[in-house]
Amino acid sequence: MVDFSQLATFQAVIDTGSFEAAARELHVTPSAVSQRIKALERSVGQVLVRRAKPCVATPAGEALVRFAGQVALLEREALAQARDGTRISIVVNADSLHTWFLPALAAVPGPAYELHTDDEHYTADLLRSGTAMAAVTADNAVVQGCRIERLGSMRYLACGRPGVTAAVLYNRKDELQHRFSGGEIGEAHYVPSASAYLEAIRLGLGWGMVQEWIAREDIAAGRYKQLHPDRHLDVPLYWQYWRIGSAVLEELTAAVKAAAAPYLEP
Repeated sequence: MVDFSQLATFQAVIDTGSFEAAARELHVTPSAVSQRIKALERSVGQVLVRRAKPCVATPAGEALVRFAGQVALLEREALAQARDGTRISIVVNADSLHTWFLPALAAVPGPAYELHTDDEHYTADLLRSGTAMAAVTADNAVVQGCRIERLGSMRYLACGRPGVTAAVLYNRKDELQHRFSGGEIGEAHYVPSASAYLEAIRLGLGWGMVQEWIAREDIAAGRYKQLHPDRHLDVPLYWQYWRIGSAVLEELTAAVKAAAAPYLEP
């Protein structure tokens, strides 16, 4: 059986990045933190914390990070008997965050939200590590301990001013342009902001993949053209979240599905 004081200490070490900072947060000595972590590791039979700067969970410890977060969420819900004081950590791709995702959060206003952003093909990694409780992801492989709901596909069009040869990418994880063109894209500009990325294409800095509903409005306004009118790229998106019977997560899941529906292809 897990000792919950040891589990809370383990979570504090991972959250703060050091035994000393965890001791300050828990109002105990660093020696007490070290003893609790060692006792937890003995009971599990695995090294759970990589003693580095900052301290991070080992692969064996990542499952325990998820479990500690789940326990903390259920405890907060039970103590509050509502959503007051509940914090939900979510990872979402930048395009969804820039367009349809925030209305889902507004529809469930009780919790405090902590948002992380990453490419949709990498967001599930934060679920696996226990950093996030839920994710908008392109990964349809169910993370252990999670449920998955298909949201639909985000459709992208290749857009830019006529004659541009350089590409605009969100960051070095952004592979949409490579996937659309079938390989190399030549010169590239990296613009790690959803709004600035769109503005770079509008200003003629290069071409890039733009969500269809945004692209149609810009094309109609003459800001740029669809470079390949007969082609598009669909990216399936999924909602994965902890399977722990949380009322807040269930309500948020319904809100996410409703918010995504008008913007994604079935």
